[in-house]
Amino acid sequence: MIVKLKPALKSYLWGGKKLKSEWNKQSAEDILSESWELSFHKDGPSEIVGGEYAGKLLRDVATRSDWGENCKNFDFFPVLTKIIDAAQPLSVQVHPSDEYALQNEGQFGKTEMWYILAAEPDAFLYLGFNRNMTQEQFSAAIADGTVCDYLNRVPVKAGETYFIPSGTVHAIGAGITLFEVQQNSSLTYRVYDFGRVDKNGCARELHVDKAKRVTQLVKKPVPDPARSVLLGKCKYFSVYRYNSGRKIGRTDSYVCVTVLDGTIKLGELKLHKGETAFMSAGESATVSGFGQYAVICTEKD
Repeated sequence: MIVKLKPALKSYLWGGKKLKSEWNKQSAEDILSESWELSFHKDGPSEIVGGEYAGKLLRDVATRSDWGENCKNFDFFPVLTKIIDAAQPLSVQVHPSDEYALQNEGQFGKTEMWYILAAEPDAFLYLGFNRNMTQEQFSAAIADGTVCDYLNRVPVKAGETYFIPSGTVHAIGAGITLFEVQQNSSLTYRVYDFGRVDKNGCARELHVDKAKRVTQLVKKPVPDPARSVLLGKCKYFSVYRYNSGRKIGRTDSYVCVTVLDGTIKLGELKLHKGETAFMSAGESATVSGFGQYAVICTEKD
């Protein structure tokens, strides 16, 4: 099957209005933070638009055969993709590894990748420690609210790519819109939230003890964010970016297509900026039109 998807939309206190004004997301919420484009996750599954499966959840329709041979060793569909609008900074946080998460949380850990779609002047993100840390130093920095002083502050601009392995402390800064490809997991351990409170005057929950167990305390060099076609690859996902027509599809993996700019046709399916389609393993189609799009699949190492 080749189907267009309706995303699950999320509103958090740090979100903005760009998902509605620039990415064609329709919601009664004034503020939108995340659009879960390809999602098998129970907290926000994608819905199929049009055709014989219209209105059904993708997770209920797609079989293991649709996932493809390369996903056979995963107990869960391995990937979740999002478009994120950060009007305010996200919390400083860390994600656990598979080993820890499966043993303690009953789901995947989270390794993720960010492709910067837009960034306001002086926008930055935090990515890993700028020095080696001891557990005692990390604990003290959390307690006195200075943890950001020990993190790499990385200026960003559109077109850059950053890979965030599990165990890496990080945060998306204010004024950034990005495309995120991650493991199919909702696990986030918040370390620091800038003293914010929600609309009810309540601080969001922190997960300091868990974060201490999974955080890698070593200095992390800031990687070169420049990429051409291949944006990122790990055992869970590969992400490619194209600007021209081509035939796509795989016999060994599903393929997901998200339009990052412009309008394309995937076979007979028309997709505008911010829209996503899912292709079963074994399907193929020709992309035409004028637009930039991301292609996500799972490849063997």
